[in-house]
This record gives sequence, structure tokens and C-alpha cells, in this order.
Amino acid sequence: MNILMVVTSHDKLADTGRKTGFWLEELAAPYYVFRQAGADVVLASPKGGRPPVDPGSVVPEAMTDTARRFLDDPEAQAALSSTVKLAGVSAEGFDAVFYPGGHGPLWDLAENKDSIALIEAFYAKGKPVGAVCHGPAVLRRPRKADGSPLVSGKAVTGFTNSEEQAVGLSQVVPFSIEDELTANGAKFESAANFQPYAVADGNLVTGQNPASSEAAARLLLKLLA
Repeated sequence: MNILMVVTSHDKLADTGRKTGFWLEELAAPYYVFRQAGADVVLASPKGGRPPVDPGSVVPEAMTDTARRFLDDPEAQAALSSTVKLAGVSAEGFDAVFYPGGHGPLWDLAENKDSIALIEAFYAKGKPVGAVCHGPAVLRRPRKADGSPLVSGKAVTGFTNSEEQAVGLSQVVPFSIEDELTANGAKFESAANFQPYAVADGNLVTGQNPASSEAAARLLLKLLA
């Protein structure tokens, strides 16, 4: 079993002067769920090499045991330091793809042509496509074979408008995940702010927020089983 995980290369939070990137828990929790299931995990990013971690995800109050384990794991750190370039990756040879969040994907992966083509290829082959928190931003552009939005008619979740408001970034983000996916015909679902929630519809799996990372990964594994 081979699983591709795609993380952002974007590190600027608009023009705020603050940094962003991928959210550590959203990479670490699924990574270990997949590894413990016996999967080989390959990490990719638009620029390749070591991607930027969101500083907010490594402060003490955001750290989990899984996140700490990832930081202390030489094998995981080696993989993170040498992510492959997304442009050189194909759906062939992989059984599923998973996108961790952090605000970074809103700026690069959401509009990345290689990512869009990759998601469309996985979906067309019936292979699971997973994303958590801001990761579902990558689902705004991909299309089905008939040209309709990939998420049309699908139950999905992601970082909600109320959660974005709670973290004070509603006026900073380039678009609302909830609004965009809804506009594309998705049936957007959610739990209370920052509570775990993940949903699978067909071969599409989404999680609402960092606390949903492990649940989303386990749903994806169920599809592979």
C-alpha cells in the first residue's frame, strides 16, 4: 500500500507579515495512521525539499503527542526534508492521496495545475482522495470526467467560516473553503468549532480541522480496505 501526502510550499500569510505553511498535527497524525497500517508514505510539495511548517502549529498549546513524536522521529524528519516535487508525481503507483492543511494550501495548492490534475487522476481511477482542515481548499478546481465540479453532490467538510472567524483570519484568507465548496455543489457538513469531524462520500474523504486529522486518515484507510 502506497500513500502520497501533499503539503504546501507557501509560507506567507497574505500581507500580514506573518508566516504560515502546513499544520504539523495534520501531517503527523495521518502519517502515523498510514505507517501503522503498513503503508509506504511519500511526501510531496510544489517546490520539493523541506516545506514550511506553520509556526502556530508548533507552539506548546497546539502540540500533541503525535506532533512531538513526528518532530523527534529521524525517519519522518528525513522524509519531510526531502519532499519530492509535485510536478514529477503521478497517480500511478499510489493507492491514495492525502492533503494536510495549514493556511498555506489556500495560496499554492488550491490553484496548482499539477495538484488539480493529480486529484482528477486519482478520482477518475477510483482511488481515495483525502484532505483535512484547509487541505480541502485543493478541491475547489478539480473536475469530474463530465466537466462538473469534483465535489458536486458530495458530502464534504473543512475548516468552517465560524472557525476562520474564531482565529481572526476571515479577512486575510483569499477565499472561504466552506463557501467555495458549497458554490461548487458540495453538501458542506460540520461539527461545532474545533471538534473532530470527518466524512467519506464515495472515494472522497474530508476532515474539518486539526482535531479531525486522525479520523480522516482512518476513513481513508477504510476505503483502501
